[in-house]
Amino acid sequence: MRFQSRATFAFATTVAALSTVISVTARAQAAPGDVRGTAAVTGYTQFNTKLDSGGRFNWAGGLGSASLTRQFTPQLSIGLAARYEYQSWNFNEPDAFGNVAPWKNLNAPSIGVDFTYAWAPDLFIKVIPTVAWTYESGASTGDALSYGAVASVSKAFSPDLLVGLGVSAFRRIDKTQALPFLVVNWKINDQWRVNNPFAAGPAGGAGLEIVYTPNDRWEFAQGLTYRSYRFRLATDNATPSGIGENSFIPLFMRVTRKLTKDARVDFYGAIVTGGKLTVDTENGDGLYSDNYKIAPALGATLVVNF
Repeated sequence: MRFQSRATFAFATTVAALSTVISVTARAQAAPGDVRGTAAVTGYTQFNTKLDSGGRFNWAGGLGSASLTRQFTPQLSIGLAARYEYQSWNFNEPDAFGNVAPWKNLNAPSIGVDFTYAWAPDLFIKVIPTVAWTYESGASTGDALSYGAVASVSKAFSPDLLVGLGVSAFRRIDKTQALPFLVVNWKINDQWRVNNPFAAGPAGGAGLEIVYTPNDRWEFAQGLTYRSYRFRLATDNATPSGIGENSFIPLFMRVTRKLTKDARVDFYGAIVTGGKLTVDTENGDGLYSDNYKIAPALGATLVVNF
């Protein structure tokens, strides 16, 4: 069996480029010494969104990621993944933040290592330590470090069903957070399956989606997850060297067009719910926060496997 990462679109993802989903049918194709890779490019935007206390905002961004995985033994594979994300934010009279934009342009480079081990033919262990820097342009990157790991244990109950539990534990600039998540890869039949759509990491768990595959070219899916992104603010920000955070629950729909055996395009539409923006002082003492209304978002990802 082959353990396979899946690169997909996640709104404002910051780290953990490798998926925690394990394919229970693909690893049989990998032999010791085999090397495989994935590269992905994503663009996305969240449209004008009203803040509860007055004002509005919108933002757009892009990210690029790449990973290489080598099968060292029939039981052990190790992968290396790197990614870089950039976001551009625009605010209009955000009352809760003193009518001053709480941040403008955000950066999020990261690197992670994926260790996947078959403890038994039907029992899999995955650990992904990750280091990231999440910061506004003009911030001190030395104060923007996030680090930690995603770990999961999964059991294959059949060739079509894998279930497990995992935890994402990270030091996010000034706050330690651990989030549990469910690992699912269930092929219900030739057309329907349930799985984790996104990578688990410091921003949250992997989420769940249900996927319909009418033929070998198209996929249609819908799902949800939780995300929370924390970053260091610029030294010349209205809150110098403070800490910003954006948390939300995206409810998404995905349409995938498979271009070739090894390339596809994912188109996403989402409704962002439960959104909240927060600004803390440099020491994380708390300063400003405001919830925001339900908002639409769109994105697209090109994925190439090699």
